Amino acid sequence: MEMSTLLFFILSVFLGGAFGAGAYYFWSGRHKLKSEPQREATVLLERIEKVFKVVMAEGYFTEIYNYQHDKNFWNLIKDKKKALVIAKAKVLVGYDFGKLRFHVEGNSKKIVIDYFPEPEVLSMDTDYKFYDIEQGWLNRFQSDDYTSILNEAKQTMNEKALQSDLPRIATNQVQLMMFQLAATMNWKIDMQLPETNKNVIEEYSSYKPVEAGIESLNRKTEE
Repeated sequence: MEMSTLLFFILSVFLGGAFGAGAYYFWSGRHKLKSEPQREATVLLERIEKVFKVVMAEGYFTEIYNYQHDKNFWNLIKDKKKALVIAKAKVLVGYDFGKLRFHVEGNSKKIVIDYFPEPEVLSMDTDYKFYDIEQGWLNRFQSDDYTSILNEAKQTMNEKALQSDLPRIATNQVQLMMFQLAATMNWKIDMQLPETNKNVIEEYSSYKPVEAGIESLNRKTEE
């Protein structure tokens, strides 16, 4: 009888331990499935530079970029991939005064500008979204493809920004600021620029004529 009781006790302990271990692994497994992914980021400051850049104009752009790549395998299989990218960008245009060249004539309180830089895109804050992504069995998107698409879309946005009115607005704004600031201190600014540099700045400073005039509108109305 005592032997049966001892055997029953040992069996109960063994089953209880097995049940407890099983319950532990079950709940720990569920906990691992529900756990949040671990994230770790390392930020390294490479260098600090002193700059004198002034933003003079701000523009908002939306670009619809269609990408398609057709690939021919051994002249037997044609496979293509394509994607639609909608890009939004906030573009800041201004001047890098580190490129400005001038000298000061203190006796006459005059600042002589020897070279005036062109307006440039100082910053571009972009947001991209991919739509209608299609890819074949063999011709599939790789990580390099997405990087290339984003670089091309950003380059196109940069070109469109420089072709817009932002450089003209920035040029007029910076000249107004410089002349007003000099006037408040009883100084004068003399733009003695090389001919090529002068022509470029004048091109940016001048307002573009509107193509649609009143006469043309009246002529279209009569027709």
